Amino acid sequence: MQTSIHKSKEVALLFGTFIIAICGLVYELLESTISSYLLGDSIYHFSLIIGIFMSSMGVGAWISRFIDKNLEQAFVILQMSIAIVGGFSAFVLFYAFAYIQNYEAFLYLVTVLLGGMLGVEIPLIIRILKESFSLKSNISNVFTADYIGALVASLLFPLLLVPKLGLMQTSFLFGGLNLAVGVMAWYIFRDKMPKWYIVLVIFIALILSIGFFKATKLTNFIENKLYQNSIIYTKQTPYQKIVVTAHNNRVQFYINGAIQFDSIDEYRYHESLVHPIMSMIKQHHHILIIGGGDGMALREVLKYQDVESVTLVDLDSEITNLFKTHPLLSKLNNYAYDNPKVKVYNQDAWKFVEKAQELYDVIIVDLPDPNNISLSRLYTQSFYRLLYSHLSRFGAIVTQATSPLFSREAFWCIEKSMHQVGLYTTPYHIYIPSFGEWGFVIASKLKMYPSNIAPLKDLRFIDSDVMKQMMFFDKDISKVDVDSNQLSSHKLIHYYDSGWEKWYE
Repeated sequence: MQTSIHKSKEVALLFGTFIIAICGLVYELLESTISSYLLGDSIYHFSLIIGIFMSSMGVGAWISRFIDKNLEQAFVILQMSIAIVGGFSAFVLFYAFAYIQNYEAFLYLVTVLLGGMLGVEIPLIIRILKESFSLKSNISNVFTADYIGALVASLLFPLLLVPKLGLMQTSFLFGGLNLAVGVMAWYIFRDKMPKWYIVLVIFIALILSIGFFKATKLTNFIENKLYQNSIIYTKQTPYQKIVVTAHNNRVQFYINGAIQFDSIDEYRYHESLVHPIMSMIKQHHHILIIGGGDGMALREVLKYQDVESVTLVDLDSEITNLFKTHPLLSKLNNYAYDNPKVKVYNQDAWKFVEKAQELYDVIIVDLPDPNNISLSRLYTQSFYRLLYSHLSRFGAIVTQATSPLFSREAFWCIEKSMHQVGLYTTPYHIYIPSFGEWGFVIASKLKMYPSNIAPLKDLRFIDSDVMKQMMFFDKDISKVDVDSNQLSSHKLIHYYDSGWEKWYE
């Protein structure tokens, strides 16, 4: 029979409930974020991992009924087990992805183990506290602490933990917090606890501490396996994972594991993005670039003497600062950020355009592929309508539009979404070795005839003949009937995912 717990001990256990609630949600967010980062398709994997996690918690809650004796010891052992599994979860998943073929099996195993153990926690605490409170107060107190803890975790994870510590260090830190709750419980119930538990606690604390302080080295060790060349820069920002690799002055830039450019052929992409529209539009005094934080599109725009101002809007200040200050990377964009014509705004593109008062002659949309809702909304009719309202009388928009070969329906969905807002569209495509066949769409207020227009001379790739050729589409990438992309449906994500899956299942 349990003895009554003193008030201070009751408060300590409720505080422990608050801490383990934070830990539980952080683990859930970690597994979901890692799966999306490594496998792509954030909607699918976030939903799947959260579903498995919550179901496993339900199974754990059911299993807790079979723990009849030594509840306090069971709780301490549970916290030590969660500390090990949760603390090492990010390391195990990154390592499995880099070195083991069946990564998803490890993802689901870790998710089920963590979810199951976390599901046992709350029922155990309620039963341990049952002699101190009425059932009504007991359940109310525990769940209040649990829900408040979940709120704290949901704020800490995106605002502090991921940008400041990264995924792996966060994992080790919260393993340590679970262990701390176990130590607190061991101390409260020390009269009932075996003394040798403290040896196990010290061992777990030691390996978690080593993991925490060596997390950067561990991350670099694993990521070097994931990338072809040596990593010269890596950082987890509040928005994404940035990796830059280099070998013999050949630079590759990745966001969330997806290549954004390779310096050996990036000129093909950026010349194709910028010069067709700049050659079609006779007046380009004021330019807006959305995305393009690497400064490569900016470099191409500044080749035109009549450009008076360029506004670049990129959400992530880490990228724009990196490509402005890093000696190797700023050289690639020809030190474009140092040009006095350039103004940089690090904020959400939608919010910027909503508040902007200026009209632009050319709007260049250089964003990553629309593989999640956050990006897809910047390829919707609503966003293009917003851009339309900021075009000058003879203005035009150009956007990268993924591959018409690998994701044919997605490409033509982007084209249709621009056309539906009343713009004349000119789709075109080129071959880029790093990407394959790649597509773009120009959308203008007035109908244009690109075959009669030639770009600047002395470019490395684009000339008048190339411009004529890129407007022709072979039969297997020609226009297909698709729905436009709207905020209410996000059809583009479905088209994009289904297209790429056919090639890279």
